[in-house]
Amino acid sequence: MYQVGFDFEVKSKDFDEVIRMDLDVKEVSKYLAQQKNDAYRKLFTSEIIVTADTVVIVEDQILGKPSNSEEAKQMLLQLSNGKHSVMTGVCISSNDKKISFDDSTNVTFKKLDVNEIDFYINKFWPYDKAGAYGIQEWIGMIGIETIEGCYYNVMGLPINKVYDCFKNEFAITPY
Repeated sequence: MYQVGFDFEVKSKDFDEVIRMDLDVKEVSKYLAQQKNDAYRKLFTSEIIVTADTVVIVEDQILGKPSNSEEAKQMLLQLSNGKHSVMTGVCISSNDKKISFDDSTNVTFKKLDVNEIDFYINKFWPYDKAGAYGIQEWIGMIGIETIEGCYYNVMGLPINKVYDCFKNEFAITPY
């Protein structure tokens, strides 16, 4: 967000990502972003708070963050040679306003071989990323054939939509 002119401070808090069973997979990221925002709002009452959550969806299944190398490998094999959606939910709130939205980007991976997947898992850190990959990392550079939508959404924050929300809903601009 610095690059688009906004000063901000990153604050982290442990958050248990519990997904309601009645939610459609396309609603999960926005729901989690709202839950995170509510938790932060209790701690930081006078600030504008931006929270987000990103999920990878393949064949109506959510791929979260892998907990170990075997799980990361299975996720990357599942994404290999196919298309999936990356959905990021965003919630922005002030004391008197709360706006939520999401963005979706379709990503197509080429067929990855096991050596490429193993190399990525051993040299990079897929464990803090939904779907076990970062588009900006090696596996994204060599493995992604096409994206339809916002690149920054795949990284975890649809910056263009956040900017528009600041400008249009909160009347905040960097100029």
